[in-house]
Amino acid sequence: MSSSAATTSPAGPQPTRLAAEYVLPLRWANRRAAADASELTEYLRALSGHLDVTVVDGSPATVFATHHALWADVVRHMAPDGPTTGNGKVGGVLTGIRLARHRGVILADDDVRYDRRGLERMVAELESVDVIRPQNHFTALPWHARWDTARTLINRAVASDYPGTLGVNRDLLLELGGYDGDVLFENLELIRTITAGGGRERRVGDLFVGRIPPSVAHFIRQRLRQAYDSSAQPVRLVLELGLLPLLVSSIRRPVRLACITATAIGLAEFGRRRQGGTRVFPVTSALWAPAWLAERAVCAWLAVGARMLGGAKYGSSRLKKAANSPAALRQKLGV
Repeated sequence: MSSSAATTSPAGPQPTRLAAEYVLPLRWANRRAAADASELTEYLRALSGHLDVTVVDGSPATVFATHHALWADVVRHMAPDGPTTGNGKVGGVLTGIRLARHRGVILADDDVRYDRRGLERMVAELESVDVIRPQNHFTALPWHARWDTARTLINRAVASDYPGTLGVNRDLLLELGGYDGDVLFENLELIRTITAGGGRERRVGDLFVGRIPPSVAHFIRQRLRQAYDSSAQPVRLVLELGLLPLLVSSIRRPVRLACITATAIGLAEFGRRRQGGTRVFPVTSALWAPAWLAERAVCAWLAVGARMLGGAKYGSSRLKKAANSPAALRQKLGV
């Protein structure tokens, strides 16, 4: 079930509105290109024909005003309302959650693009579970999107990927008091909070939701932050820290290096084939896995250095904690 962009319905009977809220937290520090705003505006207009939409906009006043003029007659557009969080996205999410008009909420970054079928599947899944994790895929494939797709495929091979969109049970999250807004890996923190509080998670790896590739500059900034996220997953962190010594020791051993390369490609290819992934991930996707592996081998150690310096950069500040452990969250929630 591939999903890439919300589309308007043809003339004739309109589809039933979905009983869910779409919450989009964003913060654009500067005025973006008119084309960017225009494309997002059209997406929001299409979305509003399917379900209730709330955009929580933490942009500076002048940018907020521009957005309000574009979107106020299309969706509910508001500023974050609540305590300031180290991770500003969390503040936006919690505002949207508190004001959501439905139990089922679809949270999505501003680069995520659902179609009607994807929305319907998310809403249906939320009837029986408390947090839904679908699968993102890039809607276009410049070189850096292909590079990052390799990370996605390896995640799919060993477990599940972490997308830029989740479905959540609003009522349960509010009952739990929200989630920690001072962590870097906010999606993992949200998932862990809900499951620690007794909620049920479902990983829907065959629900493919489109995502617009970032700029090259943003892609480069993500390298260290994504590696830093592994500090919340100790087993993964240990494995990633072992990559650099392994690769360095293999430089003069071509057979070993070839085996490592083949293993990375094979693992990514397995992830591509899981749960219908071949429908959205091109056949060449797995070939980028060795490049991503080399990147993570270096960035894992850079992330350790960043932690010693006070944490990963987030805006003008640093966040030391990637996410709370499940045990810490259960203790906090008293369960």
